[in-house]
Amino acid sequence: MALFNEIDLTTFAGGRIVGIEPDSVAAEIGLQIGDELLAINDEKVEDVIDVQFYSADESLELLVRRGEEYLLFEAERAYNQALGIEFAHPTFDIDIRRCNNLCEFCFVLQMAPKFRRTLYIKDDDYRYSFLFGHFVTLTNLSEHDWWRIETMGLSPLYISVHVTDTEMRRKFLRNPNAPDIMMQLRQLAQWGVEMHTQLVVVPGFNDGPWLERSVRELATLWPAVQSISVVPVGLTRHHKYTMRPHTAAEAAVTLDFVESLQPQFQQQFGVRFAYPTDEWYLVTGREVPALAAYDGQQLQENGLGSVRDFLDEWAEVQQEIGDWRTANEPHFRYASLTLVTGALFAPVLRAAAAAFADLTGVTVDVLPAVNQRLGETITVAGLLMGGDVLAQLQTAVSRDLIILPRVMFDHPDTIALDDLSPQDIANQLQRPIALADTMGDVWDALIGESKVLFQPGKTLDGPLNLRVLNDDDLAGNAHM
Repeated sequence: MALFNEIDLTTFAGGRIVGIEPDSVAAEIGLQIGDELLAINDEKVEDVIDVQFYSADESLELLVRRGEEYLLFEAERAYNQALGIEFAHPTFDIDIRRCNNLCEFCFVLQMAPKFRRTLYIKDDDYRYSFLFGHFVTLTNLSEHDWWRIETMGLSPLYISVHVTDTEMRRKFLRNPNAPDIMMQLRQLAQWGVEMHTQLVVVPGFNDGPWLERSVRELATLWPAVQSISVVPVGLTRHHKYTMRPHTAAEAAVTLDFVESLQPQFQQQFGVRFAYPTDEWYLVTGREVPALAAYDGQQLQENGLGSVRDFLDEWAEVQQEIGDWRTANEPHFRYASLTLVTGALFAPVLRAAAAAFADLTGVTVDVLPAVNQRLGETITVAGLLMGGDVLAQLQTAVSRDLIILPRVMFDHPDTIALDDLSPQDIANQLQRPIALADTMGDVWDALIGESKVLFQPGKTLDGPLNLRVLNDDDLAGNAHM
């Protein structure tokens, strides 16, 4: 291969193989776990995007490093046959591209001290935007990156705009070299890349006229720009600057403004285009819209429509509980439950818990846990600390089963931000702990069918696969 003569393979990081699918190309040609994939058809691969792109041909040559050896494998790929390789990391050159901005609202810059090292990494990697829907600013792209986006058709991308005016955006990002975002978006639009954008709104910074201008300028790029998520800023007690969260009255003004634009966009584009995230509705105490108001956008991980998903799923589960009680003698493993959540979602969960108690006859408490470590302004369940939850449960009324929000433990090792696992909490409370995303998960726990139940006095052999919960909507139904 020409590649042998063009690069120093001893310093080139390949993709380390950790899994091979049966009956795949990789299995047929004899690739092994531990091999490093370096190139496909004389093209070096720096991430799984390269692997997907260059392995699309029927005839393949794969350059692999196995220990000290370099091996060349040839393969003919059958129609629809998978390459069948699982890699240790989706990116091979570096684990993730670092952010070159210094946004005052950046969560990493607001972290409390003495957390695990990875929580202080500021990521801003366009590859993770394409692969996993992460929002990125596009301020750190090289010519090679732009070439890849165009050539490989990396679409859709998820882009943090915040404000469209270049000088204002540079101040907002605290990056005097930030490129003109509208020029970048126009270029992507010319290449046929679809984009989902977000505006994190900070009172007194990019709200009011700045917000209106940003929304209207982004609308000129429809349909390449498919959506705008309007997101309220979140600030911890470790915030060092002058920003502050919205008051309820300010949140109502912003919510009214965004909703006032939706009829116009619906008439022009057939969709509402600009969407307030759920937090605006919860802060103002308003009812979240029906599912149709989201126009099929799959942006639950960004906080858009996940409360509605929770409520719609709960309506279905109520029917399921009624049918089950008709066919079975109502006898449950637990007579009382405590559901833990963040303060923001607590009113919604309390209403569901009260109806759940009426349907089942069990006692159900809701504990809105206060985030002591990051501050009371952080009210979402996904940022709760295991230690804070544990301390508050120790002083609460003791119930037979404690149900924690699954999203607290969104880490490969199934641990909270402060490294406590559900098993740690079960052991210290001497109470069984279940994890849940939805009321359906609560029902499963009550009837003994939960797949994520932790009994006290045990240890975990390894990380738990949390995808057993609501596999299709894992990120979306993550409130409890």
